[in-house]
Amino acid sequence: MAAFVGFCIQANGVHFPWNLQAPLGGVNAGIPTISFGDISAAGGPADQWDALPSSAKLQILGFVGFLEMWGESSVALEMNGQAHYVRGGKPGFYPPLKGAIPHPVPFDLFDPFGLQKKMSAEQKEKSLLAEINNGRLAMIGIIGLLSASKGLIVPGLDSVGLTPYSGEIMAPFSSVNADLPYVADMLANAPKF
Repeated sequence: MAAFVGFCIQANGVHFPWNLQAPLGGVNAGIPTISFGDISAAGGPADQWDALPSSAKLQILGFVGFLEMWGESSVALEMNGQAHYVRGGKPGFYPPLKGAIPHPVPFDLFDPFGLQKKMSAEQKEKSLLAEINNGRLAMIGIIGLLSASKGLIVPGLDSVGLTPYSGEIMAPFSSVNADLPYVADMLANAPKF
């Protein structure tokens, strides 16, 4: 759902008003200043991903990797009296971050404002079903938006006016990231279509 909403926001040129990176007094004096506006000016969301510096891409992928690792970690699950869902645990349970890791986390990813604490079991079941259905619809939506941005025929999205993307949607790294290990080899051995 976040991917769908994020695509819609980015496709309309909405961005943060500050810099993504800038020199900080002599510590990193050699880096160029890049604003979120510069990234937004690159084009559609996929072009904006390509315009990100390699370090920003690695930070995003590292953070998502951490969240995945935390959600699948037996240690994190056992701290909350749960087991992994393939070992009899509760499907969809995400262990809280707040108070569980040494870094100060202001809120948890699941129910950050504590709205479900007051719900009955029936209300929770109904909202879980709505969440699953909304998530499925958002997955269809993001695939439709990505397909339409590549020029494929997607009924309902063809007339939206998405910025066309000429790159490879399924390749997170491109020639602008050739400074990363193995990326140059990957690009040299990629099939040519």
